[in-house]
Amino acid sequence: MRERKTYEVLAETFRQENVQTCFALLGDANMNWATALATLGARMIYVRHEHCAVAAAMAYARKTGEVGVATVTCGPGLTQVLTALPAAVRAQLPLVIFAGEAPLKAAWYNQAIDQAPFIRAAGATYHSLHHPALMAEAIRNAFLEARMTNRPVVVGVPFDLQERVWDGSEALPVPSKDLIPAVGPIPPNADDLARAVQLVRSARRIVVMAGMGAVGSGAGEACRQLAQSCDALLATTLPARGLFHDDPYSLGIVGGFSTAAARSLMAEADLIIAVGTTLAHHNSDGGKLFGQARVLQMDVEPLTVSQGRIAAQHHIRADARRGVEALVAAIEAREPDWRNDETARLLSQTLADPEFFAPEEGLHDPRNVVAALEAALPTDWEMVNSSGHCSFYFAQMPSRPQETFLTIREFGAIGNGISFAMGVAAARPDRTVVMFDGDGSLMMHIQEIETIRRHGMNVLICVLNDGAYGSEIHKLRAEGLSDEGAVFGRPDFASIAKGFGIGGETVNDLADLPRLVAQFMGAGGAAIWDFPISDQVVSPVIRRAHPPGRHG
Repeated sequence: MRERKTYEVLAETFRQENVQTCFALLGDANMNWATALATLGARMIYVRHEHCAVAAAMAYARKTGEVGVATVTCGPGLTQVLTALPAAVRAQLPLVIFAGEAPLKAAWYNQAIDQAPFIRAAGATYHSLHHPALMAEAIRNAFLEARMTNRPVVVGVPFDLQERVWDGSEALPVPSKDLIPAVGPIPPNADDLARAVQLVRSARRIVVMAGMGAVGSGAGEACRQLAQSCDALLATTLPARGLFHDDPYSLGIVGGFSTAAARSLMAEADLIIAVGTTLAHHNSDGGKLFGQARVLQMDVEPLTVSQGRIAAQHHIRADARRGVEALVAAIEAREPDWRNDETARLLSQTLADPEFFAPEEGLHDPRNVVAALEAALPTDWEMVNSSGHCSFYFAQMPSRPQETFLTIREFGAIGNGISFAMGVAAARPDRTVVMFDGDGSLMMHIQEIETIRRHGMNVLICVLNDGAYGSEIHKLRAEGLSDEGAVFGRPDFASIAKGFGIGGETVNDLADLPRLVAQFMGAGGAAIWDFPISDQVVSPVIRRAHPPGRHG
């Protein structure tokens, strides 16, 4: 029998961790391992840029609830992922990244670099595996760490050690899932619960706000019951948007992306019950959104200070669902007051952004584009929102439930949308994925259109094309500066798409959308729809942060 190589055993260890999909870009230091993993039956998505491998794994992890897996080679392969890693850390996404290292036996190697400081600076964990007999167990422990901490873990293995004949144990280590402590969800402390009941009794206007912790614990229905019992309105953080999409008393997103109606109603609140959320800076719009309302945080890891500001004054340490259910059982139901017809009308009939902008001939208002897409796209298609100026508009699609709408933007980086779309497409291969992006963001990783086509992914890319970096032009103009450095002209995305071998349309008339949707449904595959939009329409996020003339 042929003797097994170390890289083969390492691939077997990954496969034993139930790795179904790996996003990869091959090089000297990882190609043998990746080929072995593919031979063992893992689906390999071979991308065109290392950053995109890690970013796609992020979306895959969010959609599946499993550890996302990616692989890159050593040196420049690894340094390319340093924008994706902080985003994964802040979004609390479990990843394991197999990275090669330079060969130990080489006196000099041009791609050699001390990799650990780069990864640790991004907030992730790095483990160098230099003792072959312990490598399999170390990889299992990397998966265990990723699952337990919800953070990315990078393992670096010198590729000359990978080539050695395996001289360790023939038995693979016990999988990480078998080692996770079998403990139940945390119930609330009775004294904490009693204090929370008093807070609810003394409050007049309450908002129940759910984050990803509430989504993960299945607390959505309990939050609805709590809101009904205490005459509260419902809301979500941006990542959890859509959890209460069908509730007439839902404010939608609370934070910088809040609608005009939500901001008006939030100003009346005197108590926010924040369920399963870290209370990030943008979630409260830097502290401006909640006004003088007290905040009761319910979380397994409660905190007072978050991202530089005092975020909560009162706390319950508990699993989101258990905590909310206990609070519902402990409070007395009150007669509805805030939950009335006027509030429901305000939420259903007020435009997300009612600001007037003069129309420009031949160009769309981005708000009209999103409204038309909201009406035309099938409700069971998967939605992916990117980042940048356009992301505010695309977040305003109130009919879309949380489970079919993905937003990851904790690091504020543009250019990730196409990678996230690939990750969702890999996680939901039987679904159509719609990716919303801006022209500047899409151009950053336009090469991945070829990846989408080659892997047969069913992805529709909708681009708001203002021919610029949208956030930057509006900020420059507000400060009275030239916008020349942020204006690039409008790429012809329909032609670019066809050059890559997928469908392409320039949508000049929004009335064409039902026909285009029907055609796309019939043809399948991938396509880009280019929506030329006015660069004079400024999102409320920018208007609040950069009012015109503030610096003049």
